[in-house]
Amino acid sequence: MPSNDARTLLLTAVPTAAVGVIATVVSGVVAGGKGALGAVVGTAVVLLFMGIGLVVLQRTAKKLPQLFQAMGLMLYTAQLLVLFIFLALLKDTSAFDFKAFAFTLLATTIVWVAAQARAYMKAKIMYVEPDKTGPKS
Repeated sequence: MPSNDARTLLLTAVPTAAVGVIATVVSGVVAGGKGALGAVVGTAVVLLFMGIGLVVLQRTAKKLPQLFQAMGLMLYTAQLLVLFIFLALLKDTSAFDFKAFAFTLLATTIVWVAAQARAYMKAKIMYVEPDKTGPKS
């Protein structure tokens, strides 16, 4: 993974994980062990789905730069749809507290998107790649 990509992943995953830890503590205090478990599962789901999406988006940008914007919009829409489907499937679970899971999922998703936007705004990515082969004689 190139350094810009790794930096972007780091700048998005760390704040998301931090919010997940805070949500786990709060959920544990409010809803007990099942609440903490729900928050951990919610954080893990967001980190997994959004992390995979970021890697896919970065690879698409490298291979097919003309599709980057369309792929980004499609990817974010698909990620949110999958998260909503995940919420619907686990609505009646008794393995963990669903409210803690849902609120953690929402909070960490918002933090991920905001951190990713900030990481892209702060990144110093060249718009034009220099010639890799050098001057031709």
